[in-house]
Amino acid sequence: MKILMLSWEFPPKVVGGIAPHVHDLSLSLLEKGQEVSVLTIGTSEAVEKEKMNGVKVYRVKPSNPSPPDFLTWVLQFNLNLAEKAITLSQAGIEFDLIHAHDWLVAYAGKLLKHALNKPLVATIHATEWGRNNGLHNDLQRYISDVEWWLAFEAWRVICCSRYMFAELQTIFQVPKDKLRIIPNGVYPELFRKKPENADLIRNQFAAPNEKVVFYIGRLVFEKGLDLLLEVATKILSVDDQVKFVIAGKGPYAENLQNKARQLGIYHKVYFTGYIDDLTRNALFSTADVAVFPSLYEPFGIVALEAMAAGTPVVVSDTGGLGEVVRHGKNGLKALTNNSDSLADNILWMLSYPEHAKAMKEQAYRDLETEYNWGKIAEQTAEVYQEVENEYLKSFWSQPYNEKRYQDDGLKRERLMEANTFSRYTPGETATIKEYRNSAAQELQPTRE
Repeated sequence: MKILMLSWEFPPKVVGGIAPHVHDLSLSLLEKGQEVSVLTIGTSEAVEKEKMNGVKVYRVKPSNPSPPDFLTWVLQFNLNLAEKAITLSQAGIEFDLIHAHDWLVAYAGKLLKHALNKPLVATIHATEWGRNNGLHNDLQRYISDVEWWLAFEAWRVICCSRYMFAELQTIFQVPKDKLRIIPNGVYPELFRKKPENADLIRNQFAAPNEKVVFYIGRLVFEKGLDLLLEVATKILSVDDQVKFVIAGKGPYAENLQNKARQLGIYHKVYFTGYIDDLTRNALFSTADVAVFPSLYEPFGIVALEAMAAGTPVVVSDTGGLGEVVRHGKNGLKALTNNSDSLADNILWMLSYPEHAKAMKEQAYRDLETEYNWGKIAEQTAEVYQEVENEYLKSFWSQPYNEKRYQDDGLKRERLMEANTFSRYTPGETATIKEYRNSAAQELQPTRE
């Protein structure tokens, strides 16, 4: 099949976990015989069109007036994506299926679904409700509505964990038979080999006699780094020969640096900012423990990367992290947002290196069996084929029929109205759910 991937980030632009996910998934699908094109944002350092190990990558650079706010930027970006995709279609480059990753490409995904008359699959990597532990302002509510809209427009919705499966059912009432769980993965060989100068790199961040507690990821509130700094004071009161290395960038960086100063531990915390892959692998391979204390984490691909590098891991027992890590088997799990529990588990991992070694060896075996990209690509291709089979039996694959499209549009408007009403009138939840389910049932036959 010819797949068009839509993603707001893709190497060399890497902000979070979506970029490596789309990159690795695309390469793995190619190995399974799929033809993959990626449509993404352009950057000054990347070419607009290239073949990346067989994957066709099209990057669109902004060509709009300077946006006054974030949502305007998102809309302009989506218009650019849609313009490029339609240009490709007019040039004879066809696609069988569109795969959109997260709400930032929802507008283009929906537009192309209807303009090209092709099925849409969506992967929802996280939700605005989950990231913020609820919806607290109009912007968050709007983003959440767009996420619901993307799930509604998609033929199938892929999520990365049982936790996300339950969240999408709870928050958006996505029907169970529309959801598919396919985990994230990692290429272990990219992390397994210890860099030759790993110890020299490590010593740039910590003294040779210091144990290293390592975190890498975005510096945002939901990653639980406030908690990690509080935990650092507890650990240092027991063992002052520990250095906390926090790698990554994000809007929360200044808050964390100020907090480290206030706690009097700034000299024991190294905020590296962005680090390249070589430095990351060197720190993974030499760290005594990698810690991911997230408050909200749909999956947590960095935990897999740590496991692949052979680093013992301690994580919060939340979301996908709680499913990947089996306590005492391939890592340790701490109670979420509990400083005593997190401190105890980190200290245990630092105190019993032989047990830590056994757990990291089991973690690597788990990667090879459960989280390898070959298996993930097969599962994704099965979803594509499932959608394609249904598509070919539906009116979507038939010549344009105005009445059927009008009928479908009326049902779509009714369901959208139910969604908006329900999200802003929480006191009438039962009535709205009945109304929404009624509209969904009426819409379903036109999709079969």
